[in-house]
Amino acid sequence: MMDAMTETSGEATFDCRVAFAETLIELARQDPRIVAVCNDSVGSSNLTKFQEEFPDRLINVGIAEQNMVGVAAGLANGGFVPYVSCASPFLTGRALEQIKADVAYNNYHVVLCGQSPGMSYGELGPTHHSIEDFAWMRALTDMTIIVPADPRQTRDVVRWAATANRPVFMRVARYKIPSVTRDDQGFEVGKALRLREGSDVTLIACGTMVSRALKAADRLQEKGVAARVLNMTTIQPLDDAAVIAAATETGRIVTAEEAIIHGGLGSAVAECVVRHRPVPMRILGVPHLAPTGSTSFLLDHFGLNAEGLMRAALDLVA
Repeated sequence: MMDAMTETSGEATFDCRVAFAETLIELARQDPRIVAVCNDSVGSSNLTKFQEEFPDRLINVGIAEQNMVGVAAGLANGGFVPYVSCASPFLTGRALEQIKADVAYNNYHVVLCGQSPGMSYGELGPTHHSIEDFAWMRALTDMTIIVPADPRQTRDVVRWAATANRPVFMRVARYKIPSVTRDDQGFEVGKALRLREGSDVTLIACGTMVSRALKAADRLQEKGVAARVLNMTTIQPLDDAAVIAAATETGRIVTAEEAIIHGGLGSAVAECVVRHRPVPMRILGVPHLAPTGSTSFLLDHFGLNAEGLMRAALDLVA
């Protein structure tokens, strides 16, 4: 899968799951309240070393996702800070009721870590695609939704979540992606990062799509189009100010997400735009249930690549 991500060939790429696991161990060494809860996914969540160092602080409930979230809620109620690590389609799909009733309703400090989100498990088909998770989590109004774009942001978000004192859902990318965050760009919840200036159109992306948006901006520059690029790390709460500024100053917006187009990043941006500064938009994502295929095939199939973003921007600029 990873060597099939052709847009990153020849470029240094990194595994966000490693950054997640290493940072969780660092936090656990400093804070005895930190615990990990998983669904027989110690290996795929890269929690093997965590389990070796803290055998009594990793709770493996087996393949029982609803129980997993219920256990995490109980731990949070008892004063612990549980990080729930599970493949995103099963965490958000199977355990949605428990996330709503046990975690969100009680406003418990539970960190839900959706591993291998989007179409990371491409060859395993629709049962393993996690493209509805943004829409499901956004419907829970007290849920903070964060999508790191590279390992540095993953580390920052894992650290921030330890003191969030609220329900958090974060995605942890499976396939390797380039670094897009500069050393002087720290994570702040609810704040977008402006990675590139531009006055003709704004590309707003999250997670795995950010590096692709930057490549699209390079191609647009060759065609005389100056594209602003925003890394919208936090989908909820959204950085309304950054969106309004983009609409006002560039007049056109393209959003890109490895998720269904209904209810996710594009919807959140459109809701902000229509309330405050209506401008032409294009929402790139998955328009319907995705078929089976490699991750690279699926991303290209739905135009979630530099070419697709460039064409959407040119369509608005024309």
